[in-house]
Amino acid sequence: MLNISHNSIDREEILKDQSSYQDVMKSKASKSLVRLLTALFLIGFILLFFPWTQNIRARGTLTTLRPENREQEIHSVISGRVEKWYVREGQFVSKGDTIIFISEMKSEYLDPDLIQKSQNQADAKGASVKSYDDKADALRRQITALQNNRKLKLKQAKNYLNQNRLKVNSDSIEYQTALVNLDIAQKQFARQEKLYEQGLKSLTELEARKQKLQEAVNKSNYYQNKWFTSQNQLINAELNINTIEGEFQEKIAKAQSDLQSAISKSLEAVSDFNKLSIQQSNYSRRSGFYHITAPQDGYVTKAITTGIGETVKEGDAIFSFIPANYDLAVQLYIRPIDLPLIHEGRKVQIQFDGWPALVFSGWPNLSFGTYRGTVVAYDKAASANGEFRVLVAPDPESPEWPKLLRIGSGAYGIALLKNVPIWYELWRNLNGFPPDFYTNEDLKKMKAKGQVK
Repeated sequence: MLNISHNSIDREEILKDQSSYQDVMKSKASKSLVRLLTALFLIGFILLFFPWTQNIRARGTLTTLRPENREQEIHSVISGRVEKWYVREGQFVSKGDTIIFISEMKSEYLDPDLIQKSQNQADAKGASVKSYDDKADALRRQITALQNNRKLKLKQAKNYLNQNRLKVNSDSIEYQTALVNLDIAQKQFARQEKLYEQGLKSLTELEARKQKLQEAVNKSNYYQNKWFTSQNQLINAELNINTIEGEFQEKIAKAQSDLQSAISKSLEAVSDFNKLSIQQSNYSRRSGFYHITAPQDGYVTKAITTGIGETVKEGDAIFSFIPANYDLAVQLYIRPIDLPLIHEGRKVQIQFDGWPALVFSGWPNLSFGTYRGTVVAYDKAASANGEFRVLVAPDPESPEWPKLLRIGSGAYGIALLKNVPIWYELWRNLNGFPPDFYTNEDLKKMKAKGQVK
């Protein structure tokens, strides 16, 4: 069992004989250390309530704001053989300056007069097209003339038909008159014959009447024959109309067939002419690819195909090129957990590699050597490294970025978020919680107070 007593132990009484204890307690340094530790503790405790700006930090590199201003590889459009370099690596070139010359190596393009000969072929086919067009125009005029002649011939034949139709009517009337006269003559002869038999008329009168009867018979036969003849002429006139219609129809059909044949050949010639023209244009354009020129003002950074006599294929890279005029930007890679905190227009503090800087990420006002940027775009899908790319451009309301910055240099970005106490930020990091972000109402209040722009 423990021997528990209510009497307290006097530490000073027990340790008064210990020299080492007396030396320590009597030392002024020990008292100063206690005061220092106490002061540091109080200062640290007070610092926990100081404001701290939450932020997202990310590494990145310098790039350009527009894709066409980034470093690019210049490729050969055609296959060829390297004949001559006109520049060296790192040299500045203006737009259109010749950088390299390649020669042709395909057998179908080796003829030195290929362009002129292809042009001659196209011109000949063009003349053929004109010849067929002229023939088609002549056939059209011929068809028009035949149609006009057919109208006139048919009109003439119809007039002749009408004349014959009237003549038939006239002859028919004359024939009917002759028949009437014949009937009268027969009756008169019969009465004259009876009177002769009765002795009332002489033989001479009877013979005269008989002669008149014979004349009436002859006239009847004559007008009947004339009527039949006019009917035959009417039939011939009708046949003549059909004959004229058939003849002209045949001629017009033949001319139209020749016209369609000429048009078809003209279209074939036009098609061949277009093919030859395209081919000639392709030959001309291909000859322009022998000299590879600078697409814009810039610098030749690296020669990929170097030696004289080397061959290149279509689409092979020959050299890399970087434009001289570009708008710088920084591409930062952030974690997926921080992506919801990023939006277009958010301000970012940037530290560039090679530029001295003193950075307090939680106190941006105390940082030195950083530059302001603005988020202009961010990827909607993660990159190959599992992070999201954010594109940051210079802030127009802040000092300009250094002029000597170069594409590809490293950069360190800090996106500023909400102001919180230091103790809250420590607690958030210990628990692995994501940073807070401003709501629209918070931003309006802070802008009204002048805390953010």
